[in-house]
Amino acid sequence: MSWLGAVFILVSLTAVGFEWSRRLSGRSRQIRQLTTALQMLEAEVMYGHTPLPVVSRKLEQTLSEPLSRIFSTFAYHLENESIDSEKAWEQSIDAHWSETALRHKEKEVLLQFGQTLGQHGREEQQKYIQLTLAHLRTEEYEAIEEQRKYEKMAKSLGFLGGLLAIIVMI
Repeated sequence: MSWLGAVFILVSLTAVGFEWSRRLSGRSRQIRQLTTALQMLEAEVMYGHTPLPVVSRKLEQTLSEPLSRIFSTFAYHLENESIDSEKAWEQSIDAHWSETALRHKEKEVLLQFGQTLGQHGREEQQKYIQLTLAHLRTEEYEAIEEQRKYEKMAKSLGFLGGLLAIIVMI
C-alpha cells in the first residue's frame, strides 16, 4: 500500500512540473498568436475597411483556444449589446484571461490597446496597433528567455520533488 502512495506522489508532483513547463511554453505561443492577430486586425482595418465585429469573427476562426474565445466574446458584445468597443474589449479580456497562460503585463498592454480601439481614425489606429505590437514583441522575447531558462528545470523539479517527498516520508 505504501508503494502505491509513493507512486501517486511521484506521478502527481511530476505532473505539476510538466504543467509548469507547459504554461511557460504556452505563454510565448499565445503572445505570438496575439501578435499575428493584431497584424491581421491592422491589415483589415487599414486596407479592408472591415468593421470590428467582422474582423473579430475572422480572428475567432483563425486563433486557437483560449484566445479565440476573447475575440468571439468581443464580437458578440459589439454585435448584440449597445456598449462601446473599449468596454466590449475589456469585458472580453476579463472573461477569458484566467484561461490563458499570459501574465499581468500582457493584460495591461491589451487593455491599453482596447482604450484606443475604434476611437480614432485609421492612421492613428495603425500607430496604436504598432505600439501594442512592439510591447507584445518585448514580452514575447522575455517569455522565450524565461522558457529557455526554466522549462527543463520545471520538469526536473517536479520529478525530483516527488522523489524527495517519498524519501522524507519513508
